[in-house]
Amino acid sequence: MSQIIDARGLSCPQPVIVTDRKMKELGRGVFEVLVDTETAKENITRLAQQSGWKIETKQEGGDIRLLLEKT
Repeated sequence: MSQIIDARGLSCPQPVIVTDRKMKELGRGVFEVLVDTETAKENITRLAQQSGWKIETKQEGGDIRLLLEKT
């Protein structure tokens, strides 16, 4: 089971900051980030790609689930 960060309701740039912190903490592995804005999705996607993480996005109602993975 992957770890989940719930960044819904956080204002910019908090979702990116908590995601960046988790990527640095893990170094590699799998975790999920839940966000509720398109801006947070785009910013986290850009950060992940620049840092060498694969990212998969799924829309679930009003929420967006981002699955980040680095091997």
